[in-house]
Amino acid sequence: MTEITRVPLQPIAKGSLSKLWLGIAALALVGGGIAYGALPPSVSVETVRGGAGALVKAEDVPIVNYVGKLKDGKVFDQGEQVPMPLAQMIPGFRDGLTQMRSGGKYKLSIPSEKAYGAKDTKNPMTGEVVIPANSDLVFDVEVLQVVSRADYERYERMRQIMQMQQAQQAQPGAAPGAAHP
Repeated sequence: MTEITRVPLQPIAKGSLSKLWLGIAALALVGGGIAYGALPPSVSVETVRGGAGALVKAEDVPIVNYVGKLKDGKVFDQGEQVPMPLAQMIPGFRDGLTQMRSGGKYKLSIPSEKAYGAKDTKNPMTGEVVIPANSDLVFDVEVLQVVSRADYERYERMRQIMQMQQAQQAQPGAAPGAAHP
């Protein structure tokens, strides 16, 4: 017969059980995850120069200067005074912009899961791979202005009308003075 050594159970002090569960939850959050494993990486926004203007909201269209780089520093894209409708951005860029203010400069780090994931991103003109699969991205972003979606759409309609008018003026045989404001 096997002998069992018995250890008497002590009563749990009041409040100790909740402290135990809080400790287990804290372990899961800092990466020692017992039941849930590591949490997915998140977007990181470092303030280079704080902005004093409007905070970017999900429905806004921020106008930005940006430089996009791979982790090794290779630049894959850049632009100046570019409108960024958040609905059309990769999730990480959208998440990062909503933590920024007009007038500020930021360094935005996006894990591949919130960027382009496990697929290569190619230049549509050349077919060259611009962003390799599973690449984490880093952006230097300056938020110049924040405009509402409605104001941006009005601006775009006006711009399209002006382009059409300019195209009509440039066509041979267009009536002189037609389409002048």
